[in-house]
Amino acid sequence: MSTDSPWTRTLAGRPVPGRRAERSRTTTMRDVEMFTEMTGDKNPIHYDAELAANSPFGGLIVQGGVTTGLMNAVVAEDLPGPGTVFLETNWRFVKAVRVGETITASVKVEHVRDDKPICKLETVVRNASGEDCVVGTATTYTMPLSARVAGPAKRAVAR
Repeated sequence: MSTDSPWTRTLAGRPVPGRRAERSRTTTMRDVEMFTEMTGDKNPIHYDAELAANSPFGGLIVQGGVTTGLMNAVVAEDLPGPGTVFLETNWRFVKAVRVGETITASVKVEHVRDDKPICKLETVVRNASGEDCVVGTATTYTMPLSARVAGPAKRAVAR
């Protein structure tokens, strides 16, 4: 990577193709409630235990946004890292996630552009049994934050 590469100005640097990162969490009813608070999604499959028990899901499930939300943390915190946002996602929801299930969101770097801080990622969310819940791809852009972060931090220390 040359010194004029946009990756030199990102906080985590240029990702390596093939590299992986993941995060896990156990879903809770509070996750469902907070997602409803943000979006207004009050689908009874998330709240009515009796209805959900008699559905094909067999119990309460979390919203799809709760399931994929963990992916936001992986890309923004781990790989590609701080300053990263999604440009595009292509996700298939293949298995519902029940309230109380532990899920793991993982990414694998498939392609890295040299001219722009853009990556193509393979993405998957699995439950604790290793079953795929969400599968697909994502394209991300990593903002070159290093100059912006260093500037104000140095001024604050100098005072």
